[in-house]
Formats: sequence, structure tokens, C-alpha cells
Amino acid sequence: MTKNMSPKQERFKRLATKRTNDILNRLRVLGNCANRSVYGYTEDEIQKIFAEIERKTKEVKSKFYFPENKEFRL
Repeated sequence: MTKNMSPKQERFKRLATKRTNDILNRLRVLGNCANRSVYGYTEDEIQKIFAEIERKTKEVKSKFYFPENKEFRL
């Protein structure tokens, strides 16, 4: 265990690092589709792809700032 780091923090760091690197790798692979000599696509298709990626990114990011439990409390 790393000094001053709880088991939960260590687990988060390990998993978040791996999962982030996996996402970055998949984005790099998606970038390979930009080769117009191999693939054909329209501007509209590109807009749809990146709009969905951005939408999902915002959705996931919000989970870190706003807990899903939206139960009313006084």
C-alpha cells in the first residue's frame, strides 16, 4: 500500500489509470478511420460521432461531481 493512501484510493488510482488509458487507446484507433484513402464518411457522420462522445463524457464526468442518489432530504 502506498504511504498515506487508503485501499479505496489505491484501487481507484489503479482502475482509473487503466480505464483511462484504454479509452485513450480506443480514441487513437477511432482516429485511424480518418484516413480518406481507406474510408468514406460525411461531415454529418463525424459530427454525430463526436457529439455522442462529448455527451457521454459530460454524463460520466457529472457522476464525479453530483451523486446519483437524488433522494429528497430536509
